Amino acid sequence: MTRRKPNPSWIWIPLAAAGAVAGFALATTAWRFAEARELARASEPYQRDLPDTGARVLVVGDSTGVGTGATTSGESVAGRLAASYPNVAIDNRSRDGARFADVRAELDAATGPYAMVLVQAGGNDVLRLTGDDRLALDVDAALARARRLAPTVVVMPPGNVGIAPFFWPPISWWMSARARTMHAIVRDAALRRGSTYVGLYQKREDDPFARDPKRMYAADGLHPSGDGYAQWTGELVRQAGLDRVLVPR
Repeated sequence: MTRRKPNPSWIWIPLAAAGAVAGFALATTAWRFAEARELARASEPYQRDLPDTGARVLVVGDSTGVGTGATTSGESVAGRLAASYPNVAIDNRSRDGARFADVRAELDAATGPYAMVLVQAGGNDVLRLTGDDRLALDVDAALARARRLAPTVVVMPPGNVGIAPFFWPPISWWMSARARTMHAIVRDAALRRGSTYVGLYQKREDDPFARDPKRMYAADGLHPSGDGYAQWTGELVRQAGLDRVLVPR
């Protein structure tokens, strides 16, 4: 019995399909990178100067401190804190792209004293592959510097970066693992430095961002939307007990 030779054209079908998927993923990622850059260019950190106030809050960190992705700066975490605590002045030194290593310079540029320093950083250390040992040193140095400016220091890294629609498997799995490690490093440093850690990291099945990504993420699929920042602000107020630190409305 003569064996039929395999048709070589069948070999190329799965390869072509894989190539198409990879090409689509690369094109989508490039589009989202462009969208993220555009959102960053359009964003301005929320600030409020109240000369006669007795309470000042310093916000430092990355694009999540700026509020990139929100429709207005008032929808950022800083803006929502201002709405909840109208007698509190907000000094926001955050800038897009900052890592924990950059937070120290933001802190050095600030003039205290403050009632509280809020540090929103860590996402760029995940994305730009800061090593664990380097990150631990950078976080520790930033929190130590912040404690010289305020009696209360709160550090709130972004949540599970890997669940953002910006990423596709297997990169998304890797980003989730890196985000989990980053949170562990920040949590340990906060404990050592007497700071308050706000834990936003959750597993995909428990994370509100994963349950409703269209509402919780901005157009770039990476930064939170206004609703996403609202969720973070609620966690900040609850976990850090801000009503005991700041004067509520």
